[in-house]
Amino acid sequence: MKNCLITAAALATAVLFGFLLQPFTDSDTHAPLLFVLAVLFVSRFTDGYIYGIAASMLGVISVNYMFTYPYYAINFTISGYPLTFLAMLAVSLIVSTLTTQIKQQEQIRLDAEREKMRGNLLRAVSHDIRTPLTSIVGSASGILDNYRMLSEETTLGLVKDIREEAQWLIRIVENLLSVTRINGENARINTDEEIVEEIVGSAVTKFCKRFPGMDVEVDMPREFLMVPMDGILIEQVLVNLLENSALHGKTTSLIRIVITAKEDRIIFAVQDNGQGIKESVLPHMFEGSLQSREGEEYDSKRNMGIGLSVCLSIVKAHKGDMRAMNMEAGGASVEFWLPIEKEEQEYGYQG
Repeated sequence: MKNCLITAAALATAVLFGFLLQPFTDSDTHAPLLFVLAVLFVSRFTDGYIYGIAASMLGVISVNYMFTYPYYAINFTISGYPLTFLAMLAVSLIVSTLTTQIKQQEQIRLDAEREKMRGNLLRAVSHDIRTPLTSIVGSASGILDNYRMLSEETTLGLVKDIREEAQWLIRIVENLLSVTRINGENARINTDEEIVEEIVGSAVTKFCKRFPGMDVEVDMPREFLMVPMDGILIEQVLVNLLENSALHGKTTSLIRIVITAKEDRIIFAVQDNGQGIKESVLPHMFEGSLQSREGEEYDSKRNMGIGLSVCLSIVKAHKGDMRAMNMEAGGASVEFWLPIEKEEQEYGYQG
């Protein structure tokens, strides 16, 4: 349907301008040029070859019928007619071929980027899942093998460790489900107008249940903000960023969520007063596997690369972007922005 509309609109525009320019020219030589441009446009913005070829044929007939004497009559004996037809047909074939090749190359690039991201996620998750599972098995085995000799305090400590590691596994699974949701072959993100305050409040509530001792402040405009988004996914982005600040800031005691409204976007910033981010890590924050330039892993127990890679994928799917930085006053800030205009978003990873 889209290709048909493009073809019809291009040809109709050529006809309209052909008639509009007729009083200002001594002949109708402008008409073929207008239809060549129309064929060029159709070939560029439609898929395959059919619509470009059809537009060239319809264009030649239109020029013959409306802009060649005798008017409003088909005359195949006109001098130069075969050349005009062949020229327009050649234009449509060449442009359609080039456009198809460009689109195929772009698809190959997107597929390669998608596979690269999947590979990074698999490498990251193999580490992130193995560590908590080993801890859970070790704690459970310790309780089962020595339950008669363990004190109640020790047993409760081991059970608490099991619960914390299981909660971390749940977060990893949620991240992976999100990647599957936005990275499928026909995946689409349907956005609805969501109240920013509610999304932020829900994310903070979930975070505080896991980190009850962490202070969280929210700074947002007084006006009522509604943004087109997938609320569940954006809430998960905020939870991931909050957890990263708590787990990797080392000395973090306060986290601030700062919401800024611009003309065309809403900016979400998660700032902390922790130790900041290593300069060697900053360029690789969103690659799915955090390694410093010296090869030292950012955190041997909690690799936050998978979380940030997922966050970036979600934000990109919303046609936004994300960045991380160290603040002059100390601590780190990770922010992302979402466009205000509503449209149905189709995910395509952008490298």
